[in-house]
Amino acid sequence: MSAVMDNRLYIRFRKHIALEKGTDITLGRIAQMLAPTELEESLRRLVIVKPEQQDGNMVLVDILQVIDRISHLYPDLQIEHYGEPHILVEIITTRRTPRWLLVAIVWLLLFIGSGLAIMNFHADVSMLAVHRRIYELVTGQTGKRMYMLQIPYSFGIGIGMVLFFNHILKKKFNEEPSPLEVEMYLYQENMHRYVVTEEYGKKNKATEKGVKAPDERYSR
Repeated sequence: MSAVMDNRLYIRFRKHIALEKGTDITLGRIAQMLAPTELEESLRRLVIVKPEQQDGNMVLVDILQVIDRISHLYPDLQIEHYGEPHILVEIITTRRTPRWLLVAIVWLLLFIGSGLAIMNFHADVSMLAVHRRIYELVTGQTGKRMYMLQIPYSFGIGIGMVLFFNHILKKKFNEEPSPLEVEMYLYQENMHRYVVTEEYGKKNKATEKGVKAPDERYSR
């Protein structure tokens, strides 16, 4: 360890973490760090917050809270922070086994709903009339059963959906995200910002009333 690192701690919060209920939030779990060798292990195990029942399933940890905790134990340690000034920790309960009957019912509803959506779309755009016209142009005949056109078209819808969402079960064709994944990412980011704003609002209200916010009880 160089002399520059002897009394400095470089810290950067992780993007997002999830911990099981009853697990202490330690510095090593919520952040990446570069620290003096003799202090690294103790800093990683340093408890920042002990979540309680009233804290809910989201706990906001602020950089000032972390600096305050570290400074009380290592007053001579210089702290350099990079990145976001906070991290949102999700508290999860023990995972339950999936209820296969419920999964089957949801799958059936989605299957029927998507099928009806496709059928209604075809009815709105007069797809049958379009197929008949294409069949007449290609074969020169008029027919009610246009299997040579409708069968490959039906397979094409399924293949097109698979390529569009870039997924077959858990397998992806390439690293490019699908539109659904992009929308889910944007939803998660918006929800993250909303929860962070709400948690800061709770802290500000608690400060105005002269009471510590729930996630600051164990920072000293």
